[in-house]
Amino acid sequence: MAFRFLASGIAFGIAALAAVAQTPPQPVLEQSSLDIVSRETVHSFTVEFADDQIEIATGMMGRPELAGDAGMLFDLGRVRDPSFWMKDVLIPLDLLFIDTGGTVVAIAENAEPGSLRRISPGIPVRGVLELRGGRAEELDLAPGDTVRHPLFGVETDSE
Repeated sequence: MAFRFLASGIAFGIAALAAVAQTPPQPVLEQSSLDIVSRETVHSFTVEFADDQIEIATGMMGRPELAGDAGMLFDLGRVRDPSFWMKDVLIPLDLLFIDTGGTVVAIAENAEPGSLRRISPGIPVRGVLELRGGRAEELDLAPGDTVRHPLFGVETDSE
């Protein structure tokens, strides 16, 4: 009887270690200010800036929460039609696809955590901004809004 408990404890420990091993470590990302201008309103965020292959591939994986005034900005390095998925992402996200001038060209709202479905704007963009799921609707964000950040050649009000 004691052997069964010991064996099941060992099996549980191995399964827990395997789950931890599958979650990639979170790189420490540079933070910066970002504004979204939507009609006459300016919404300010503090964003993590992902600009290398590992940071972009890891994104928001394994994170249990994202503050309403926070996000992650992906610098794609060049204009291209990106493809994102939500594998190993624990929370719903809104993805804003942004052209070289900082104009939001498409928004994917409330992307489903863990989904392997590919999310793409269908057109080339320069960057992607991930916000907590539902923020785009809460703030009434829409294609045509402007993102102010040095990536797009525009400083924020706070810089």
